[in-house]
Amino acid sequence: MRGAEAGSATSYAYKASLIGSAHRFELTEEGLSWHIGGRSSLWRYDEISAIRLSFRPVSMQQHRFRADVSRAGGGRIAILSTSWQTAALMAPQDNGFRDFLIELHARMAKAGSRAELTAGLGRKTYAAVLALLALLTVAMAGLLIRALLIGEFAGVLFILGFAALFAWQVGGFVRRNQPRSYSFDQLPRSLLP
Repeated sequence: MRGAEAGSATSYAYKASLIGSAHRFELTEEGLSWHIGGRSSLWRYDEISAIRLSFRPVSMQQHRFRADVSRAGGGRIAILSTSWQTAALMAPQDNGFRDFLIELHARMAKAGSRAELTAGLGRKTYAAVLALLALLTVAMAGLLIRALLIGEFAGVLFILGFAALFAWQVGGFVRRNQPRSYSFDQLPRSLLP
């Protein structure tokens, strides 16, 4: 289910779960049209109050991005960069997702939108993640020192290997999801596939 262009409309669709219908989105002259399950609506571009871009890997897809779009007066929809294909396969839709979001931002800018554009996690959530990582770092350093003092070199190698793997996996998530604001013409590249 890749994004496609037809005339002046740009569309994108993905399956959020294996069971259920696809989430379909279309950028029309009037606004953002969406169909999710049995619900559908059209949000004018100037009614969209906020967009938050983030990097959200999951076990089945380590390269997954998310856009949360909010409407003035209530309502929020999520747009994901992956789609369920089978019980064991979640397929990336990088190009369609990226093209759709770039076009959405362009149309909102053209409509004179004053939406709040943010990237990454919320500031409190990000601070909690950093605090947890600092606590984990102290605990791992303590285990490493203890293993060195008692001469357990296999344990030292295990701790170093685990720390390197953890830093590689979690470091990318933390780096990409740093809270920040952006503008319609400067979308954060690290949060688009």
